[in-house]
Amino acid sequence: MATLESIQARIAKLQSQAEAVEKKQSSNVLAKIRDLMAKHGVTIADIESYVGGKRLGRKPGASAKASQSAAAAKYRDPKSGATWSGRGRAPAWIASAKDRTKFLVSDASSKAGAPAKKAAKPGNYVRGPQPPKYQDPKTGATWSGRGRAPAWIAGGKDQSKFLIAKK
Repeated sequence: MATLESIQARIAKLQSQAEAVEKKQSSNVLAKIRDLMAKHGVTIADIESYVGGKRLGRKPGASAKASQSAAAAKYRDPKSGATWSGRGRAPAWIASAKDRTKFLVSDASSKAGAPAKKAAKPGNYVRGPQPPKYQDPKTGATWSGRGRAPAWIAGGKDQSKFLIAKK
């Protein structure tokens, strides 16, 4: 029966062998790349200009915490005081909330740094829930006029009889 020390010695030996094989394979690949570049007259500058010189990922010196702190807190949990910027997956304390406005941070400093929203131009599509324009007199169901028409209004010839407020 093998002892723990002998198994650990075999593991260390196999790991060193694996590193040696990996180093040999990587040096072979680098040699092939160097040969191909020399054969075709390609330089590193040519490769960077083809790719655009852009590096993927974070810029050097930037940490993950620095990029996260750039997003100011937009929502705050009144019970625990935990905050959320509104980016990424919503935390459990706000995920199931239907109306997130009660969690909004009413900090004057956070609003001062935010750019002002442009007023919606007439004719532009407005996102989000819209006030109801039509109401079914029998059931009281409403429809904003956007999206697929419900059966109670789609079947009617004159939709004006369902209007809530005539203009």
